[in-house]
Amino acid sequence: MTDLAASLANYQALTELHDVHTVEIAVPDTQGHLRGKRVPVARFFETTHKAGVNVADAIFVFDMANDLPDNEFINMDTGYLDCRLVPQVATGRVFTHRPGYGIVFADAVDPEGQPHPLAPRSVLAAQIDRCRAAGLDPVVATELEFYLCTPDWQPVQSHIQYSSLTDAVAIEEVLLAMRTALLGAGIEVESSNAEYGPGQLEINTGPADAMTSADNTVLFKSIVKQVAVQHGLRATFMPKPFTDQSGSGMHVHTSLNVDNKNAFADSAGEPNELMAKWIAGLLEHAAALTFLGAPTINGPKRIRPYTFAPTHIHWGLDNRTVLARCITEKGSSANRVEFRSAGADANPHLLIAGILAAGADGIERNLSLPPMSTGDTYGNPGDAAALPSDLAGAIAGYAGSSLALLLGDKFSRSYLSIAQAELALADDNSADPDDVNDWERARYIEHC
Repeated sequence: MTDLAASLANYQALTELHDVHTVEIAVPDTQGHLRGKRVPVARFFETTHKAGVNVADAIFVFDMANDLPDNEFINMDTGYLDCRLVPQVATGRVFTHRPGYGIVFADAVDPEGQPHPLAPRSVLAAQIDRCRAAGLDPVVATELEFYLCTPDWQPVQSHIQYSSLTDAVAIEEVLLAMRTALLGAGIEVESSNAEYGPGQLEINTGPADAMTSADNTVLFKSIVKQVAVQHGLRATFMPKPFTDQSGSGMHVHTSLNVDNKNAFADSAGEPNELMAKWIAGLLEHAAALTFLGAPTINGPKRIRPYTFAPTHIHWGLDNRTVLARCITEKGSSANRVEFRSAGADANPHLLIAGILAAGADGIERNLSLPPMSTGDTYGNPGDAAALPSDLAGAIAGYAGSSLALLLGDKFSRSYLSIAQAELALADDNSADPDDVNDWERARYIEHC
């Protein structure tokens, strides 16, 4: 039996066990929102798993509010062509929070049958292939923070109780439902806790290969939002929804397997040679990576002193004030690098693609690490360069960068054009670089 036949048989058995009637064919759009088609389960196994489904390629140029800013590749002149979503049956899962439904992630291909250059899964797949060609298999985990809100988008709490096991039992009931739903969809759940904002929460999930981790992350956000609604509430991954409260981040942990073993494991109190080059690549491309982690006017507003979001380009060991936090315990298979600057609204496929491209570049070019930062790097950043702190700076850090070329010229030009249109809107509606106003919340809080 071929791998495809085995995956198909396994998924069919799973759907039958859970009485699935509908399969969702899903692809992340440019904003990290799941889009696609729903098909009857019988049709999926008869034809759709091979034929796929068509969807307008406009999904890859939507802005956060589903508008279509001018784009040189997808527009009225091109006719907003169909692209084909090709199901990857091995990604199939079922939903326990929505009984009767399953989901399969798909690759998007253009009319010539080639990977669609603007599709986030295509961008990430190219960087995974690049790493694997060098004998490196990336392992990735993401950590996301979010706010739980009332239907009118007010936080469900007015106070902060970080990691409390006593406070807010009613919120724990919702968190339990979220953890259960994530587990039901095949996502490894490690833990959850209250975060450092009123009604701000975090659920930690386990590591996986890079594509699975990115898929898990967009599915995580979708499930958390759905379960919140099922409980009469709302969840937002807007990176800075409230001016005077903590922002919500997406921390990305990476390690590299060589021959099925963590190649960072022999780091002991400091990065080993491979880890050092990987970190050096992240620092080399940090300004450009900021754009992938903060592609709207709101995201960079997290990047402020004493917010637990890094403000400068530096690295350290177990220090939550640095950009690249490194875990280097002697002989530990959990040794990894945590990249801490991205907002929770970042597209995980694009952000992980950028991190893989940057780290691999550090290895290929034998880049050297600058001195390690210690202590309070907000008060004493030393010689470290500052990260972009607004959208204009993030755009400037990415446009024309070597990272933009590594991720693909067409993709980068398209993605920049979406952000440039966002910047023009913001210039008319959000003048204060630190204040989060009502226009900003109306534009982002529901869609992030």
